[in-house]
Amino acid sequence: MAEANGYVTYKDPNRPLGARLRDLLKRMTVEEKIGQMVQIERANATAEIMKNYFIGSVLSGGGSVPAPKASPQRWVQMVNEIQNGALATRLGIPMIYGIDAVHGHNNVYKATIFPHNVGLGVTRDPILLKKIGAATALEVRATGIPYAFAPCIAVCRDPRWGRCYESYSEDHNIVQMMTEIIPGLQGDIPTNFKKGNPYVGGKDKVAACAKHFVGDGGTVNGINENNTIVSQHDLYSIHMPAYYHSIIKGVATVMASYSSLNGVKMHANTKMLTVFLKDRLKFKGFVISDWQGIDRITYPPHANYTYSVQTSILAGVDMVMVPYNYPEFINELTNLVKNNAIPMSRIDDAVKRILRVKITMGLFENPLADDSLATKVGCQEHRELAREAVRKSLVLLKNGKSASAGPVLPLAKKVPKILVAGTHADNLGNQCGGWTIEWQGLSGNNLTAGTTILNAIKATVDPSTQVVFKENPDPAFVKSNGFSYAIVVVGEQPYAETNGDNLNLTLPDPGPSTINNVCSGVKCVVVVVSGRPLVIEPYVASMDALVAAWLPGSEGQGVADVLFGDYGFTGKLARTWFKRVDQLPMNVGDPHYDPLFPFGFGLTTKP
Repeated sequence: MAEANGYVTYKDPNRPLGARLRDLLKRMTVEEKIGQMVQIERANATAEIMKNYFIGSVLSGGGSVPAPKASPQRWVQMVNEIQNGALATRLGIPMIYGIDAVHGHNNVYKATIFPHNVGLGVTRDPILLKKIGAATALEVRATGIPYAFAPCIAVCRDPRWGRCYESYSEDHNIVQMMTEIIPGLQGDIPTNFKKGNPYVGGKDKVAACAKHFVGDGGTVNGINENNTIVSQHDLYSIHMPAYYHSIIKGVATVMASYSSLNGVKMHANTKMLTVFLKDRLKFKGFVISDWQGIDRITYPPHANYTYSVQTSILAGVDMVMVPYNYPEFINELTNLVKNNAIPMSRIDDAVKRILRVKITMGLFENPLADDSLATKVGCQEHRELAREAVRKSLVLLKNGKSASAGPVLPLAKKVPKILVAGTHADNLGNQCGGWTIEWQGLSGNNLTAGTTILNAIKATVDPSTQVVFKENPDPAFVKSNGFSYAIVVVGEQPYAETNGDNLNLTLPDPGPSTINNVCSGVKCVVVVVSGRPLVIEPYVASMDALVAAWLPGSEGQGVADVLFGDYGFTGKLARTWFKRVDQLPMNVGDPHYDPLFPFGFGLTTKP
């Protein structure tokens, strides 16, 4: 332990980064270096395993928590227990803990759940995104975690993709604009900062991760993890630009995509990971694999693990998300190095990049977390910010059956009786979508804290207005109750990744029957809660008004704020709303462009 206790250059914050890096690297054994390249799942991370295998990183997969409904204090305690194992090693190199905080700190009970990216793109408001990044960073740090696997800067070109809601837009210009979330998460880079270097500005900021490099949003038919077939021009003008912006803003890490690019798996793509990202763009942070991403280089996955390890490391993957079979990975990589199948220079490069991020973010000086930020999780200030994001993300697609009929929105707050209907009106889980508490999300109202759209409506209307909720009323009920108007909230059930791949994109049942039953009997406003445009053309004529609410998250009050005119509708589509799936893929600028509602469309109302 002498090296960890006496004066050593690498532990001296007053020494330049380069000197600290060189000093630490020359002290490390092959075992210690390979350990740094490993990221394991929380479920099997003990202090003992950290110490014995010199593990460099730990993650929580979607829904992986220390205990159900765990408090921030419980999270901090868990992260610190794991960290103490890393600090007990010969060199005392701290581990870095990562988590998917993709719309707020979404695995954590009572955290603020922001709208998913598909809604945030609508706002075209980079200042708002920066604030959301800063709020998310505070909530993530409040639980002892210094690294978030966000933002997803995919350019979703086909809404059949199950991750389309994780993409800001089909238009790379909007995605580029939204990279302003990165300085929110990591802090603003100092003046004269060298392009390509990672930057994380202190204990209230986190390392970010631009993902999934590259072309994840361009796969054939939107099939998740599939093949993106693009010309060089489209690759560099559609899918790549947001990476340039991310690197200029000091993004600390980049995650490789499960998908292939013109038939080459991204986890095995030397040309893109090393020649382009590292050499050409001068990216100096680290490249991390996706969950078991190197296993999926072969089909079936894990069929030739030696090949997977060798190919991915040589291609330029620096840290591998193993998550479970780390002894096998460590043995394979150790043997490949001993047999000179992977040169020591490649290992040194990977470790240098990982340590550069750890030193830059101050992990050596402040490896252990405390409870000082605990009150930030789900705090009122962050909920107000999320509510603002909801208001700005809504898109008004129809307002009134005809010009002569006049607009329906904003709705009157003081009327005798209104009907609220639909599967998504009183369902917090449905309005949050996937990546909320669980990886796939959850339906229902007992997952976390928040306001359903129904409760938001009740809180907004005049106290004398009677609000009647019936999830799927029959036409007779609608016609016989003297409702002044109805609000119907329908949409998709939660999903994530491949489970969301969908080749028909129809409005899920009983949505169509609820719309027909209600809109045939009373003036109706339909609110669609979904991760993407759906087939709604058959129902639009029967509606008096139509609102796209995307996946608004925990602050449903933002929906009522705009429906009732406390704020105006301002959102413009950041995705094309197609008529039929046989038109897909169909993006703005395509020769066959014939949408139901075009990119950039959105009616406005005055508050």
